[in-house]
Amino acid sequence: MSTNDEQSFAVTVTAIDGKWRVAEFDDSLADIDTSIKAVRSLRAEGVSFAMLCIDDDYLALARPTPTGVKLLISDATAALEDDFAASILDKLGAEYPSEGDGPYAEGDFDMFEDLGLNEQVLSVICDDEEAWASEQILAIAEELGFAEQLADLLDLDF
Repeated sequence: MSTNDEQSFAVTVTAIDGKWRVAEFDDSLADIDTSIKAVRSLRAEGVSFAMLCIDDDYLALARPTPTGVKLLISDATAALEDDFAASILDKLGAEYPSEGDGPYAEGDFDMFEDLGLNEQVLSVICDDEEAWASEQILAIAEELGFAEQLADLLDLDF
């Protein structure tokens, strides 16, 4: 897999009649609430979530559920310089990292357990410091079964 530097994108992913549907949506990446609203506006009966790539530096995942919103960010230290990342940590109620902390993922690693992607595999993907955020998103999409659709939509190499 290879990607472009400083690439950002936002997609919604929905399971409809046993098939994945992937669509881009406009997101200013100013606040995670925009992404959550985009997923909720789908009014899908099945699984739906947002996948966000921010400048190919880190990824964010948002999955509204009946009991709340599950969120994951691949690099919590981005919150020290980035308002979007900070909005995710705020929504998670997570502590902010300290200056000098190395990158680490924060959030709901079990968000895709019901889809067969366990928290250990998701953690390994998010902890891969050698991978670009878009590559991590493609790896997650591959585990869930829609990587080709995502790569075609975004013109990414897979």
